[in-house]
This record gives sequence, C-alpha cells and structure tokens, in this order.
Amino acid sequence: MPVPPTTACPCGGAAFERCCGPFLAGAAVPQTAEQLMRSRYSAYVRGLEDYLRASWHADTLPAGPIIDVSEPPRWLGLEVKSALRLRQRKADLPETPDHASVEFVARYKIGGRAHRLHEVSRFVRSSAADGVARWYYVDGSFPDKPPR
Repeated sequence: MPVPPTTACPCGGAAFERCCGPFLAGAAVPQTAEQLMRSRYSAYVRGLEDYLRASWHADTLPAGPIIDVSEPPRWLGLEVKSALRLRQRKADLPETPDHASVEFVARYKIGGRAHRLHEVSRFVRSSAADGVARWYYVDGSFPDKPPR
C-alpha cells in the first residue's frame, strides 16, 4: 500500500510531522521563540484554542476566547521576517537568552476579504510547573499601524 504524502506544515516549514506537529501534540517543547511563534500560527490554522492558551504568558492571557468561532479566518500563509532586520529596526527591544522577539506577517481571509497581520511578538522563557523551561507569548506590537 502506498504511503500517503506528508502534510505540509501550515507555518511553511518542513512536513507537519517534523515541524509543528510534535509541539501541537505535546510530544516536544519549542526550543526557540520562533518555533513557538510558528507553532502558534499552526494552532490558529487548526483552531487549537487549548494550545494557544497554554503557550500564552499568564500575565497577558485573555480571559475570553482567543479564536472567534463565529467568523473563523482562513489562514493563507506566514512570512517570518529576518531577525537581523528586526534588531536593526527595533534596537530598543530586549534580546537576552530568556527574552526574544519575532517579526512576522500572516495573511488570512474573513468573509472573502483578504487581510494581513504584521506583528512584532514578544516572548519570554521561564520554567513551567513541570520544571521544563518553556517559551511563552507575551504580547505584540504592530509596525504597520500609525501611533495614536
């Protein structure tokens, strides 16, 4: 019997089974902030609210639902921006072993209308209840939006 082709990872990385799949299944822990960001994108694509909540820092975790099930987006793709370019543009962001930032553009459609989310996400690494150091999403800023 032929082996089915591997499923592409929503984040644009390797095959899902070798990319975000182990993180979303709880079989592995993202070792970098970028891996966590990519796995969170894949979780949005697959509608995995529990993974998004578990990977969000407790200090900034929203109380209500993260995914709007009444009008779910259709995710179209992810582009991770260069870390070097991020450091050049955002010199005031902390970059230490336990703090990191990832700039990305995610494209999606809602109701047939295309949108793009350009975000600089902040992450922190800390020990979880099981003693394993994990990356957590803290918050993000939006370079495309003019300041108020």
